[in-house]
Amino acid sequence: MKKNWKTYAYYIGLSEAVGALAGWLTRDGTKYFAQNVVKPPFTPPAAAFPIVWAALYALMGVGAARISLLSPSQGRNVSLRLFFTQLVFNFFWPLLFFLLRTYGAAFLWLAVLWGLIVWMTLSFHELDRPAAWLQAPYILWVFLAGYLNFGVWMLNR
Repeated sequence: MKKNWKTYAYYIGLSEAVGALAGWLTRDGTKYFAQNVVKPPFTPPAAAFPIVWAALYALMGVGAARISLLSPSQGRNVSLRLFFTQLVFNFFWPLLFFLLRTYGAAFLWLAVLWGLIVWMTLSFHELDRPAAWLQAPYILWVFLAGYLNFGVWMLNR
């Protein structure tokens, strides 16, 4: 597979930009969350979240770029549509959680997002196994986010 740095830059940059915009839009909500919301056990320190998310956005971008660089096919098109769909769902989750503080709705949204990530990963796996394996940390982190989201919802009713 030909390595095309512009394709990698596009997908990584797009993924990071989505995360950065969501982070910027929810910056006041995250401050409120840190100071006022009861959190479940095993909540990572606040400083870990931007570091982990930056790495996850880079990994999902690399995976999508690898898929994009494959020969055109129906499978590639489906995989890329799933990538963009999960990225949209990813963008809106922090708005529901931090900005609107609708923890129950955010949990349901996150469950759909997790399903989309798994579906995308399985689709990637059919075309390029390394692209799929790059999504494993994302799947695990969003699973943890689901536990945390559910815990916040139950503890802050």
